[in-house]
Amino acid sequence: MTFKERLVDVREAKWFSNLTTGVIIFYASVLGFKTIGEVESHYAMMLTALDYMVTVYFLVEIMIKLYAQEKTMDFFKSGWNVFDFVIVVITIIPLDNTAIAPIARIFRIFRVLRLLTSRPELKKIIDMLIGAIPSIVDIVILMFIVFYMYAIVGNFLFEDAASGLWKDFLISMLTLFRILTFEDWTDVMYEGMEIHPWSWIYFVSFVVIAAFVFFNLFVAVIIGEMEKINNKDMVDEMHEEHDKIDLILEEMRAMRAEIKELKKTTT
Repeated sequence: MTFKERLVDVREAKWFSNLTTGVIIFYASVLGFKTIGEVESHYAMMLTALDYMVTVYFLVEIMIKLYAQEKTMDFFKSGWNVFDFVIVVITIIPLDNTAIAPIARIFRIFRVLRLLTSRPELKKIIDMLIGAIPSIVDIVILMFIVFYMYAIVGNFLFEDAASGLWKDFLISMLTLFRILTFEDWTDVMYEGMEIHPWSWIYFVSFVVIAAFVFFNLFVAVIIGEMEKINNKDMVDEMHEEHDKIDLILEEMRAMRAEIKELKKTTT
């Protein structure tokens, strides 16, 4: 095996992915300890050394992935690879002793986001969420229309409420969001019923529409995107299996042709 082939094996190996995941989790722990003043003052040198070690590991990892590509520029065809590369490059720029040192420290936090790219399962979840964005946007727009209508009606009905939860349109929107999260929404309803006894219809209908219907719509969209990804993976696997079968059949045809040639030469 050539050196490049060995690097390809390392890049594709499960242990390499698990090692990267472990390093990222370890680095997240280091960042957490740095927020504890007493720990940082006593172990400042050790935490700094660990920070440098993690930086070197990320740099080596990205170099392995770059060199393992058949063509270097192919590495940047993947959005996830570009994401990794940008994070690594930003975090190795020496900005600690500059005027933007606080920003540099914030950039280091983004290293933890590399956990998303080190686990294929997490990549699949993120891809699923990205694929669901168009449908989610449509649901949010529809949800805003419902909020808008109920806020106007709520302001008209309960503007004089003592709590002031409906005194204007914007406050009414916040109140409806509170009801959506079920944060003491019954208290809001009982206050409204003191003004209009039949107003429970308003609150119950909003809870049914906004909390139950829209929540299930979000779940349905996400499940639908997950099924699309799983179906795509199944189709890709089937294509790979068909390619393997075609390759085996071609090899068998070649062997038959060779056997026929051998029979002709022996007779």
